[in-house]
Amino acid sequence: MTAVQAAAALRAPPRVRVRWKIFLFLFAFGFMAYLQQRSIPVASYQMMPQLHLTQMQIGWLETALLIGYTALQFPGGVLGQRLGARLMFVLIGLVGLGAMLATAAAPLVLAGTALFAILAAAQLVLGASQGPIFPVSAGVFETWFTPVRWPLVQGLQSLGLQLGAALTPPLVAWLMYRFDWQRALAWSSLPVLALVAWWAWYGRNTPGEHAAVSPAELAELGAHSAARVDAGISWARVWTLLRNRDVLLLTASYMCMNYVFYLVANWCFLYLVQVRHFTLLESGWLASAPPLAAAIASGVGGALASLFGLRYGVRAGLRIVPLVSLPAVALLQYLAVDAANAYLAVLALALCFAGVELNEGPYWAAIMHVGRGDSMAASGLLNTGGNAGGLIATPIVAYLSGHNQWTLAFIIGAVLAIASAAAWLLVDPTRGAAAD
Repeated sequence: MTAVQAAAALRAPPRVRVRWKIFLFLFAFGFMAYLQQRSIPVASYQMMPQLHLTQMQIGWLETALLIGYTALQFPGGVLGQRLGARLMFVLIGLVGLGAMLATAAAPLVLAGTALFAILAAAQLVLGASQGPIFPVSAGVFETWFTPVRWPLVQGLQSLGLQLGAALTPPLVAWLMYRFDWQRALAWSSLPVLALVAWWAWYGRNTPGEHAAVSPAELAELGAHSAARVDAGISWARVWTLLRNRDVLLLTASYMCMNYVFYLVANWCFLYLVQVRHFTLLESGWLASAPPLAAAIASGVGGALASLFGLRYGVRAGLRIVPLVSLPAVALLQYLAVDAANAYLAVLALALCFAGVELNEGPYWAAIMHVGRGDSMAASGLLNTGGNAGGLIATPIVAYLSGHNQWTLAFIIGAVLAIASAAAWLLVDPTRGAAAD
């Protein structure tokens, strides 16, 4: 390239930057992951009578998924740093698809205890395959975007997750209505094959490795264009992350908040059927309202956190959204169960879930600041805590809902939302784990 050509390239960068195309792949992986994860609670409406499963057993299937998902967050983040995001997403995409197809096929050859064991094992593998998705995504964001954009891209990726969650109830309910739950699970998962193949061809770990990244785009990234996640993460750095004060505070806070996340995300459909007495198809459509509201809120929360970070600095800017929204989440849970009108309850649940998801950008950007260079591993620790909230929520809500004590399940969530907000008063992402 001549000097004149280089100057022209700098003056007229590509209309759509490669970094945003990379982002769209991660957006799609999150979308498909949540579609797969949220399929079982909807499919359980037919699974329970056909396979003679109890509501508590459905809760244990969800617990198996969460165990695998939680267990592979931190190891998956470390492995992602070592293998690189390009290879890691191919592996986890294919394994997750296999687990979904096994779930759909198992009743064709098994029954009783053996069937339940295979269903639980398939959910465990599905969770394990998806555990590394978001920690590895954080590492990609660290290398492809400047720090001021981290809350925004994290919030926008969470928007994709919630769009997947919002689409799942009506899509799976419609496929169940027209066919059966097995084909609903299988057919809704097949697009993963195309996504994995496309990512394997186009994806790269860093901007410098991608032939389509122009000098203009590298110039936009500035000094950050040389940033990369360290593939040689050591045990000493792992130990530094494990004992870092801000990592622990963010992880504990995220765990408390995610009790509410899993309460609404996984149990809203059955709550609307059992307590609010909507029909199957009505519940399928209405259960999409909370994740749809959460999808919008995820993007808004990320944008606000980026704006506040520019105006007030990283420490103050990232804590504003959680300190305002999480107390509101506590109040909205009470309003949801106390509402006399069923549609008002749906509205309160939607706003509650939106209040939770406003915080995805702040949490993930904060942990990326703390764990710079090791953001995949640090984010794995954060999401281990987040999904521990799901491990706590799932058996509690399964038991309480099975005994028609839904109100108590939501009161517990309100208390934990307040605790989650309080932890942010002690967090300072600017300290960084490297300082330890």
